[in-house]
Amino acid sequence: MTSELADRLDVTDTVVRMGWLLDRRDWDGLRDLFTETVYTDYTALWGGVPQEAGVDQLLSTSAQGSWRRTMDGLEATQHLITNVLVSVTGDSASATANVLGVHRLANPHGSPLWTVGGTYDFRLVRVAAGWRIRAVTYDISWVEGNQQVLFRAAANPAANPAAEAA
Repeated sequence: MTSELADRLDVTDTVVRMGWLLDRRDWDGLRDLFTETVYTDYTALWGGVPQEAGVDQLLSTSAQGSWRRTMDGLEATQHLITNVLVSVTGDSASATANVLGVHRLANPHGSPLWTVGGTYDFRLVRVAAGWRIRAVTYDISWVEGNQQVLFRAAANPAANPAAEAA
């Protein structure tokens, strides 16, 4: 296998693994996928401004807007990251992929499901241990279901008994 092909495979594995680990609430595994500082842009979905923060803040149990705080409040998620297109230049790489995210939380405000489809744009760097994600940008294509599912999960992650067991 050529080094270019190996790099493309490793980058693909890294970005797909992000969804896999997120759905399993494997916070240590997720931490290992990112650089120390991570740029995230979900403005197409939430508005606001892009964020640049330490990976520990992104995966914090207490930081408002952190992935972990929100995901721990949900009963289940499934993030399907597919059709990954990779470009590698030296120790930098970019990847674009389709993503389908399904989020579940039983609640008194309608459907327990919120589903969102779109694309991720990743920027990665090569480090001694492999490829690490330094930036994630999400572009929304469509949404279906009850967005209150995510808002309720983020507002009260302790309400989900599964989060306490993790």
